[in-house]
Amino acid sequence: QVQLLESGGGSVQAGGSLRLSCAVSEGIYNKYRMGWLRSGLGKEREGVAAIDSDGSTKYASSVKGRFTVSQDNANRILYLQMDSLKPDDTAMYYCAADSRPIWDVPLGEKWSPNYRGQGTQVTVSS
Repeated sequence: QVQLLESGGGSVQAGGSLRLSCAVSEGIYNKYRMGWLRSGLGKEREGVAAIDSDGSTKYASSVKGRFTVSQDNANRILYLQMDSLKPDDTAMYYCAADSRPIWDVPLGEKWSPNYRGQGTQVTVSS
């Protein structure tokens, strides 16, 4: 059974930090490229960050230098550390799994992964 379960969202002021977590089922962990996408009000679903099983990462230009994606292989948990948050980062954030090579995962644009979780809301106030 495929399961992606996010947690860690919340409300924070601009400049603050949040860390999102995603518990990943054994069936897809290390078999897919993992990452995060977000969907803001009135905005298209956008890929934010991705990580491969070897730990290589890539980011959308809008979050590069502020967000860090990582994984805990022993516990099958994906993380997204978000620093220097901006009001534009306000969105529902989803954990995602994609069968494509990491260089084909679309970030900074619409991303339709093979699987995604139910999402966790992040709200950044100015």
